Amino acid sequence: MAAAASILCLGASLPASAAWEPTRPVELIVPAGTGGGADQMARTIQGIITKHSLMKQPLVVINKSGGAGGEGFLDVKSANNNPHKIIITLSNLFTTPLATGIPFNWKDLTPVAMLALDEFVLWVNADKPYKTVKEYIDAVKAAPAGTIKMGGTGSKQEDQIITVALEKAIGSKFTYIPYKGGGEVAVQLVGQHVDSTVNNPIEAVAQWRGGKVRPLCVFDSKPMAYDEQVADGKGWKDIPTCKSQGLDIEYVMLRGIFMGPKATKDQIDYYVELFKKVRATPEWQDLMKSGAFNTTFMTGSEYAGWVGTEEKRHETLMKEAGFLAQGN
Repeated sequence: MAAAASILCLGASLPASAAWEPTRPVELIVPAGTGGGADQMARTIQGIITKHSLMKQPLVVINKSGGAGGEGFLDVKSANNNPHKIIITLSNLFTTPLATGIPFNWKDLTPVAMLALDEFVLWVNADKPYKTVKEYIDAVKAAPAGTIKMGGTGSKQEDQIITVALEKAIGSKFTYIPYKGGGEVAVQLVGQHVDSTVNNPIEAVAQWRGGKVRPLCVFDSKPMAYDEQVADGKGWKDIPTCKSQGLDIEYVMLRGIFMGPKATKDQIDYYVELFKKVRATPEWQDLMKSGAFNTTFMTGSEYAGWVGTEEKRHETLMKEAGFLAQGN
């Protein structure tokens, strides 16, 4: 009896963090192509976890971009009781099921944590004459309808949603050209195959530093917080909001983590603590600065509530743009 009592006491004294941890490699699914913002963030996380030995098991990044990311979402949806598969999300968490009608909804997954919010910036080629939003709008209005090309990631996703909002605000029509990822979008702008883009900061910062592209405004309610110089003697904070320049459009994108269905509290808690550790590293801080991210962090019911609100907002935006699949 004494031995049994000792075993019970030992079990009761185990720390909560010992309740669950991965016992085999963890797959981090990216529902987008390589080179884009989600892919870059996932690979930074992978590097941080490896460098700082934050997990005993390796983290493996896997891109599943088919069907506008639907391939990745359906994969994790089917991962019932599989805590060794997690997914990093972007706005296609909402746009893909709404636009395609695939049998998926964010509620099929288990929310873990919002890591950050990604900004969208209106970019033009640095060789173009327009240096302000007004000059850009004047050029778009002066051009024959449909001759100004807007490059973006995917179809009926966030970049095209913003493009439609721009069309309505300006009263002119773009020709929208979809590409597989934000990295390719930036390259196409540098090559002047498109006239403008609404890429994330991290997807075009290298081209800005290289003097190849120019930021005109950011689609957020307030300027970005980073004052360190990036290019042209300017930092991210020097980019005005689009709203202040006469374009009443606001849009930020989720960078968050979900698990498959039926994840337990211990499993969720493990990943919440893991990502808190990731966010505390200098490498993460460097990523936030270089990509000019909004560093908002949420977990639990607050996170789920935010996601639910964003789903409704995206449904409204996509309905207005005519992007909803039949039946949605």
